[in-house]
Amino acid sequence: MHCVRKINNDTFWIGGSDRRLALFENVFPIPRGISYNAYYIDDEKTVLLDTVDKSISGQFFENLVYLLGERDLDYLIVNHMEPDHCAVMGELVLRYPNVKIVGNSKTINMIKQFFDFDIDSRALIVKEGDTLNTGRHTLKFITAPMVHWPEVMVTYDILDKVLYSADAFGTFGALNGNIFNDEIEFEKDWLNDARRYYTNIVGKYGAQVMALLKKVSTLDIATICPLHGPIWRNNIAWFIEKHTKWATYAPEQNGVMIAYASIYGNTENAANILACKLANLGVKNIKLYDVSATHPSVIVSESFRFSHLVFASITYNAGIFCNMETLLLDLKAHNLQNRTVALIENGSWAATSGRQMKEILSNMKNINILNDMISIKSSVKATQIDEFDRLAKALIETMH
Repeated sequence: MHCVRKINNDTFWIGGSDRRLALFENVFPIPRGISYNAYYIDDEKTVLLDTVDKSISGQFFENLVYLLGERDLDYLIVNHMEPDHCAVMGELVLRYPNVKIVGNSKTINMIKQFFDFDIDSRALIVKEGDTLNTGRHTLKFITAPMVHWPEVMVTYDILDKVLYSADAFGTFGALNGNIFNDEIEFEKDWLNDARRYYTNIVGKYGAQVMALLKKVSTLDIATICPLHGPIWRNNIAWFIEKHTKWATYAPEQNGVMIAYASIYGNTENAANILACKLANLGVKNIKLYDVSATHPSVIVSESFRFSHLVFASITYNAGIFCNMETLLLDLKAHNLQNRTVALIENGSWAATSGRQMKEILSNMKNINILNDMISIKSSVKATQIDEFDRLAKALIETMH
């Protein structure tokens, strides 16, 4: 049976959720699942905005058939061609062969890459600022290249002031009947997943996100309908402000995140000592993560959140411990910048991890690496405690 929710007079959410998928994009753990949002406008012309992943195709088509009734589908608007939003396009064309597919020129080319059906006879190619009138509604198209694929666009419904935002403003997590942000405790239950989604999926493209935010700032937006996660219909400025911080790589909170790589517990002990020193000096916002026990996507997200970062690693195979190296390269790939960083290295006979961590971090933009690196030989000795005091004070002195 169908499972739809009404957004306004003639606009509906017709998506669904997958709670069985373990890894989003086969990379990111999603213990709370993921939603795939698609939208339907019931106007003089019938309009579908995006489709869904194959995993929920049965639910999606039940929803669409229920809303269409005996009517044909006139338009499919493709805001984003990634398979989790277009996987059922081939079946859709078989069911509704008269449908016109609306997208920009890059979208149409990507459809040809993914599918074999005749797209040219169905294509309605649009560009920046073009509009489509469907009766009561006029839909305006705004390009958003590299947020986070080159063909991405967003669609603005002028009548209802709805922004269909593609992957922008998306969030990890399955929807549980409550699809609107004012039906859930978003900051308590969803913000961490929103941050982890943004930083890992879109984080590299901060400049492109800011370009889109500048474009949509001229619009009167009453509702934001993303392709993943809750629909926003109030407190929109707060969520945009969060994305502005993430897109400009501005720390969300003053505090210290410590990520450590340890085999026998000695480097972990060093991280704990530093955390205690910071706490004794009044720092309240401290997080510690074992890079072997915590997925890098979590630590990437936390690195976007915190103003100060500490990386503590053993030396392994004459280099950085493998999981720490993966994390640092991930941070570099996601373009993290504007952070103060401290380093702790450990090595029983030849400590080289600190120098190599510094090399990776030095190639990142506006990373202030403190000079007070602590070098441990096997384990922390009482004679080194002063070094931890100095490093804790150096971190605090750079906090605003």
